[in-house]
Amino acid sequence: MVRQLGELENAIMTRVWRWNRPVTVREVLLDLRSEREIAYTTVMTVLDKLHRKGWLRRERVGRAYRYEPVSSREAYTAALMNDAWATGDNPAAALVHFFGLMSPEQREALRDALRVAALFPPDPAADQPAPDSPANGPDTGGADTGETPPGAAR
Repeated sequence: MVRQLGELENAIMTRVWRWNRPVTVREVLLDLRSEREIAYTTVMTVLDKLHRKGWLRRERVGRAYRYEPVSSREAYTAALMNDAWATGDNPAAALVHFFGLMSPEQREALRDALRVAALFPPDPAADQPAPDSPANGPDTGGADTGETPPGAAR
C-alpha cells in the first residue's frame, strides 16, 4: 500500500510537471484512467496530501482547486532520495547498495554531479550557529565566564 501510494504520488507529480499549468483533480483523474482504474476521491486525497507536504500549491476556482508544483522535479527527486537515505541505520552501507543498483549511465551522472558539487564547496560559515543562537549556550551578557569552549584556543 505504501509503495503504491508513492507510485501514485509520482504519477500525479509527473503529470503536473509535464502539463506545466494549474490542474484540477478531474484533469488528473481522466489522464490516470487511461492507465488504471482509479477513484476521484483517491486522486483528490493524493493531491491534498501533496499540497500538505508542500509540493503543490492550490488556488480555489469556483468549487474546485487548481494545483501547481512548488518546485522542480529535480528538487522533488532529491528530497525523496534524502528521505529514503535518512531512514536507514547505516547511511554508508545504504549508499554502497544504492551505487550497486546504478546503471553505468547513472554512475556517470553521479560523477558529473560530484564534479559540479566540488566547484561549489559548502560555506563553512553556514554550518556555524549565529552569535545569538541558543546553540552557543546561554547569553551571559557579554561577560567572560572563564570557560573555554571545546576546541577553542584560549
